[in-house]
Amino acid sequence: MSKILVAMSGGVDSSVAAALLNDQGHELVGITLKLYENEDIGVCSEGRTCCSLTDVEDARRVAAKIGFRHAVFSYTAEFRQDVIGRFTSEYVAGRTPNPCIDCNRFIKFPRLLQRARLLGMDSIATGHYAIIEYDNSSGRWLLKKAKDKSKDQTYVLYALTQDELAHTFFPLGKILKHEVRQQAEQRGLVNARKPDSQDICFVPDGDYAGFLEQVMGAKASDGDFIDSKGSVIGRHKGHYRYTIGQRKGLGIGFGEPRYVISKNAADNTVTLGNKDELYSSGLVVNEVNWISIGQPTQPLSITVKTRYHQPEAPAALYPNEDGSVHVRFENPQPSAAPGQAAVFYDGDTVVGGGIIDSTTD
Repeated sequence: MSKILVAMSGGVDSSVAAALLNDQGHELVGITLKLYENEDIGVCSEGRTCCSLTDVEDARRVAAKIGFRHAVFSYTAEFRQDVIGRFTSEYVAGRTPNPCIDCNRFIKFPRLLQRARLLGMDSIATGHYAIIEYDNSSGRWLLKKAKDKSKDQTYVLYALTQDELAHTFFPLGKILKHEVRQQAEQRGLVNARKPDSQDICFVPDGDYAGFLEQVMGAKASDGDFIDSKGSVIGRHKGHYRYTIGQRKGLGIGFGEPRYVISKNAADNTVTLGNKDELYSSGLVVNEVNWISIGQPTQPLSITVKTRYHQPEAPAALYPNEDGSVHVRFENPQPSAAPGQAAVFYDGDTVVGGGIIDSTTD
């Protein structure tokens, strides 16, 4: 049996994950990460924000009921720099970051594993929906889709390293979400019916532009809407207020649907086009993390996901000498925003993933 440091958010998933590991006889210590103060994100009351006192108390009560120690560790400075700071700078630069991926990449898994080792523990565990397996033939740890495909979280976990995968448990990977709720009810856990968290934890109302301006001090400047030929067709209220693929809320009518097809922070323009112009044939992807294989030298046939809830698309992957890859879709796909993640799959197995630098025709 292992000594496992269990990340406990106060939600039902991490609580049931801990309970299942306890059933298996592992020695557990629960840990809740304090990632920010409400004042840091412009929230004055507890409400339904992550890292609230209610979440901490729920995690502590679950740990006490199951029978293991619980502690709270603060990573507010690191979270502000590596997650909130990156979120802000990327949006202001005209890109679209995924802070959940950054949190997993820079905070949760490396910091948890570091803390576990300092405490003399073997591994960490979370309530994520994914499966980790060891492949004897390749000698690599694999990340695979969860049994519950509607809850699968491999897209936000693609940055996990081999060391992190080798020392991580995902107890919910082979369980359906409704079974997790049933387990919590049967065990009498205080958070059995607690709603799942939604949206970005540090932007609880979903108003990203408001957060950037009111909390982080970003300044929106009016600029030009242009068409794909560069002609000015209207005025916008700041490029980071718009996302690739957006159709509604443009604040201007054209008599036919227009979509945001690109943004340019340098000249503060937002390009609009028709639906056909929204599609692209490929991507250039940087900062690639390979999981099931090492750095490839030959083209690969894969499927690619460019948004969390978007279906995968068949594609060919061409590695570049600088470590980036060029993805060519079998059929044109709705344009993905630079800054988002592209994750590569072979069936249920994550091959790797990285950050979209640009789209290609």
